[in-house]
Amino acid sequence: MINKRLLIKNLLAHSAENSFYDKKLKVNLGDKEGKAKLLKHICALSNSNPHNNSYIVIGVEDKKNNIFGVDFYDDSKIQNLVNAYLTNPPRVNYANILFPHLPEGKVVGLITINPNNELICSLKKNIWKYYGGMVFYREGSISMPQNFEVKLNNSNIEKVAAIESHSQNTIKYTLDGVFDFMNRSKDYKPTYRVFKEYFVVCWAGKKKVNHKGTFYSRVNIQLINEQVKLFYSDLDEVSIEFNDECFKILEYVHLGLYKSYKYYPLEEVIIKFHNNISYEIESKMVFDPPQFSKSTLHHIMNSNKSLLEKLEKGFRLSEIEQQDILKLPANYLLCYFNGFPEAIEKLEEAKSLLKTHHKEAYLRYKENIRILRKVKYN
Repeated sequence: MINKRLLIKNLLAHSAENSFYDKKLKVNLGDKEGKAKLLKHICALSNSNPHNNSYIVIGVEDKKNNIFGVDFYDDSKIQNLVNAYLTNPPRVNYANILFPHLPEGKVVGLITINPNNELICSLKKNIWKYYGGMVFYREGSISMPQNFEVKLNNSNIEKVAAIESHSQNTIKYTLDGVFDFMNRSKDYKPTYRVFKEYFVVCWAGKKKVNHKGTFYSRVNIQLINEQVKLFYSDLDEVSIEFNDECFKILEYVHLGLYKSYKYYPLEEVIIKFHNNISYEIESKMVFDPPQFSKSTLHHIMNSNKSLLEKLEKGFRLSEIEQQDILKLPANYLLCYFNGFPEAIEKLEEAKSLLKTHHKEAYLRYKENIRILRKVKYN
């Protein structure tokens, strides 16, 4: 099995981008331009590598290979985007890869692109300035459109196979990963479980037991063999179940208005381990958003607008307003789920203000954008 942190290091050793891998400081899937550019690169790499994997590394500065990392990202949603916009889409996997020197919550994103049986990949519909039917191909480090039939080639098979071979996991990497996790998570009672005598899953979190069961907040879950972070959240709560065959995570979100808050199931993720040293991850959205009266939500929209205006003008917020600004991202999300589409535009407009003036509210903004992305892509 490939240790994906080692794989990234080996890819970066090819300091220049090439026809089987690309690197980005970040990607923006919040707008059409960002989605279009990512689709272009996935399409080009798939067409240029019909017989081997190709890769996109995210969170790395282009010129000097400095690793800055990006926020944790939910992986399965990129496959949904690829399936929606590409004809003959490749199989795509996004993994959040741990690097010890990065701050808590930061990872390096690794997109693995597995081509689709030598079929030419193309855009199936318009997005941003790209038109349906366009075909992209990789010329060195550039993804470019082709107006002629792409000639599939085998030139990268040996190069990629060598890099993947040098990135195989070892007992040392696995043990180092377990001890590193235990040391980093010692305040949250870390534990581990071995599946099928091979896979090591570590998890830690702030444990809470009540009449409904056992729940964890500030949760960190990692598949040590591949150095992949499977789940990370500062704010939400999860329940964890496992047996000899699988590991199940049920994520909850805390939503409500005023003093009426509840935990609502959001997404169920099941990791199934097999005897042939392979695994698969299945995710299912189980979210049913709470409903509130339109008049109440109109009041919330107006209150949020007033708070942001005060923040922009530099006015000092009262103690109650300080609490309200923390709830602002989730309140906008609730308004959106209750038929106020403009609430998401307002939330996006609030991003820079929260980032500049209220760090904790900005962290909550990022968590709520993550929830929104999950729900929208499903």
